[in-house]
Amino acid sequence: MTPEIKQKAKQAFADSFIFYLQAHYYHWNVEGRHFSQDHGLFGNVYEEVQDNLDKFAEEIRTIGTYAPGIFDRFVDLSSIEQTADIPSADEMYQTLIEKNTRVIESLTELFEMLEGNRLHGFGDFIAGRIDAHNKHQWMLTSTLK
Repeated sequence: MTPEIKQKAKQAFADSFIFYLQAHYYHWNVEGRHFSQDHGLFGNVYEEVQDNLDKFAEEIRTIGTYAPGIFDRFVDLSSIEQTADIPSADEMYQTLIEKNTRVIESLTELFEMLEGNRLHGFGDFIAGRIDAHNKHQWMLTSTLK
């Protein structure tokens, strides 16, 4: 397995993890007139991503490298900047849309590397993750309109 694929897999995993944390953070802290809907949607997003993190880590192990598992390592690997502020609900949506866009880009880059190296099993998993994040994007952008 090439070092580039291993590194890209770890980076895409870290991007997914940081996105999960941001969505969970907003789920806990959203306020406003549409609290119930916003709280529920953010919960659906973070739960779906969280439910797939273990499988993602296992796929990383199948390519002969270790999955990151401590927070500092996630921060070092991720291309997504964390935000600690508690903005308005609309700003939360906009932030998640931007971060989700980066996750989709990261996953797509990994998918292309995997397919180019005939790693179709891992590639199938990543294709599913791209589809899931595209659905999150649709839900987030449709709600923000």
